Amino acid sequence: MKTIRVGNCSGYYGDRLSAMREMLEGGELDYLTGDYLAELTMLILGRDRMKDASLGYAKTFVRQMTDSMALAKDLGVKIVANAGGLNPAGLADALRAIAAEQGLTISITHVEGDDLVGRAEELNFGSVMTANAYLGAFGIASALEGGADVVVTGRVTDASVVVGPAIAEFGWGREDHDALAGAVVAGHVIECGTQATGGNFSGFGTIDTSKPLGFPIAEISEDGSVVITKHEGTGGAVTIDTVTAQLVYEVGGPSYLGPDVSTRLDTMTLTQQGPDRVAITGVKGEAPPPTTKVCLNTIGGFRNSVEFLLTGLDIPEKASLIQTQMNQALAAMPPDEIEWHLDRTDVPDPSTEAAATSLLRCSVKSAEAGPVGRTFSDAAIQLALASYPGFSVTRPPAAGTPFGIYRAAYVPQDQVPHTVVDRDGNRIEIAPPTTTKQIADDVSASSSPDAPEADWLGEVVRAPLGRLAYARSGDKGGDANVGVWIPADHPDVDAAYAWLVSFLDESTVRELLPEAATLELEIHPLPNLHAVNIVIHGLLGEGVASSTRLDPQAKGLGEWLRARDCAIPSKLLPDALVAGVL
Repeated sequence: MKTIRVGNCSGYYGDRLSAMREMLEGGELDYLTGDYLAELTMLILGRDRMKDASLGYAKTFVRQMTDSMALAKDLGVKIVANAGGLNPAGLADALRAIAAEQGLTISITHVEGDDLVGRAEELNFGSVMTANAYLGAFGIASALEGGADVVVTGRVTDASVVVGPAIAEFGWGREDHDALAGAVVAGHVIECGTQATGGNFSGFGTIDTSKPLGFPIAEISEDGSVVITKHEGTGGAVTIDTVTAQLVYEVGGPSYLGPDVSTRLDTMTLTQQGPDRVAITGVKGEAPPPTTKVCLNTIGGFRNSVEFLLTGLDIPEKASLIQTQMNQALAAMPPDEIEWHLDRTDVPDPSTEAAATSLLRCSVKSAEAGPVGRTFSDAAIQLALASYPGFSVTRPPAAGTPFGIYRAAYVPQDQVPHTVVDRDGNRIEIAPPTTTKQIADDVSASSSPDAPEADWLGEVVRAPLGRLAYARSGDKGGDANVGVWIPADHPDVDAAYAWLVSFLDESTVRELLPEAATLELEIHPLPNLHAVNIVIHGLLGEGVASSTRLDPQAKGLGEWLRARDCAIPSKLLPDALVAGVL
């Protein structure tokens, strides 16, 4: 069966610059892809475009291509990346200029149509700075079929840069849902770069971190089956658990919706084929939904913050004093919003000053710059000799800065143009799918037929949940997700999962994560992955650019959950741990 090797060299705007050359020099590839766009990145690029209309694309990609374009051409490796951001045509022109300077004959094509900001009023988006629909992979495929060596896009789904090459190579059509779904899974696993090879991995102590982690590779076969691997000799590892960690990252329910296919995350099977090789088979797909998601960003106003260090005794009283003083100082020109967060990181009888200190964070927002600028900074610093004992701040307050607000909209797929533009300006319009299906997920695991009785597994001990399970968490707009799963090498993985899926109900999640106490939850079992996915709606407010949480992207949320003590059946835990807690 024909197979292609598709590598990744970027998981975000700002990832390791040397990765493109490392991947090209590290071993055989047919395609090299990169994901440069997150919801926050679109806001950053929007600001770039406001300053200079010729910008709006990922400038780091240009640096990578300046260094590696000739090497990719020599090796016959085609490049596909969404680095075009808000200006894929401008990026394509910049790359052609570089190719000309280097004397390279390279066909560079771009995909556009996602940028809907000019139609914001027509589509009822309101006043927005950016509005970008998520396109699918068939435009990329058309560009490759037309002979492109490099394809750059605007906002496509993250997986599309991997799915497009597979469509082009294997000739899949719109109705080949299972094969498309397999490629979507491949793309989802490798889109975040080294997160598939041990980055941000709860089990980091079990893998080689003595050298830089290798970027992942997906070997995609004609039937949609996939093997995830990496170049030999690179750091990290590819295991069932490193792959599972990425599969549960930033997802919702079992149906992973996209403009080309709805991928069933509850259908796949993962198999460790050998060192650093994990096979993914059996993925099922369904017709995509009739709508596609649109990422909207607006300027929400201005923000600022100051962090007070509270040391020693009487922490609550010290916090109350500075809050009262700050409110009095800001009364003449109050900000529209003021939030206080006290993190009690102090411990009794502290042996170091750090262990005696808690952090009190004051965050302010306003529609105008004045109330959160010098007025706010002066209010904080002018209390330095007039407030609580031991007054200190982590840094002097800076000037107020603009912040963005993210929200999602949905428009019919047939209302979004999808256009391939080659170097001569020839345009190919990509038709939307003709077969669609609206899909709704069950949002609760509470009725799982496999849930055991409370005493089914005998004696329990109190231990951190993370001594039994791994987790990975992330953000989607204002929502957060936490995927929790039983490690593949657990000696009784089925029993451990049966307990986990019965344990993580809504009331338990709210108890373990008090920030979620009043928020809407979704809890989705994924038995094939021995995983449970938890979605917490509204935890991040109006998105990462606006959130005032200590962890605005919820990247540490899963590790917080793992640190919480739970009553866990002793038979599911390692003997040494049980002996230590009894």
